[in-house]
Amino acid sequence: MFKARKLLPAATSDADGYNSSEVARICGVSLRQLQWWDERNVVSPRQDGHKRIYMPAEVVEISVIAELRRKGFSLQKIRRVLRFLQKDMGKRLSEALAATNDIHLLTDGKSIYLEDAPNRIIDLLKNARQPMFLVCVSDQVKRMAAAADRKPAKSEVGTSSRKARAV
Repeated sequence: MFKARKLLPAATSDADGYNSSEVARICGVSLRQLQWWDERNVVSPRQDGHKRIYMPAEVVEISVIAELRRKGFSLQKIRRVLRFLQKDMGKRLSEALAATNDIHLLTDGKSIYLEDAPNRIIDLLKNARQPMFLVCVSDQVKRMAAAADRKPAKSEVGTSSRKARAV
């Protein structure tokens, strides 16, 4: 039923990437959701033993996916957006990660646009024949950086150790 998944070895240390718990906290998704997306090859992180290690570009992708899911997009439409991000964005994603300018993703579910000029964004919104959804990729990167710098709250740490003691 499922294809065998090719494990990608972790080429970098944990310091260069994010573990599943960090990504779940940063992007506001559950650990199970991350696992499900990995099993379905939506976003496939590197593997370090049994641990998943996400690179910054993958965290941004997950953040955009989570935002589109919250806006009601189907996984099929999100896959189209991801193919666009992975294929056509390339250098622009590294620009967003470097925070040189604000990059916005606009989509109506069929057409996908990646814009950094405010006047072009306004033109797309004004001339759209159906509602457009906007996700600021740069804001997702800033949120990732801010959340990575923040220490987890007590409620986010130690819950697994309490469960382990209870058993």
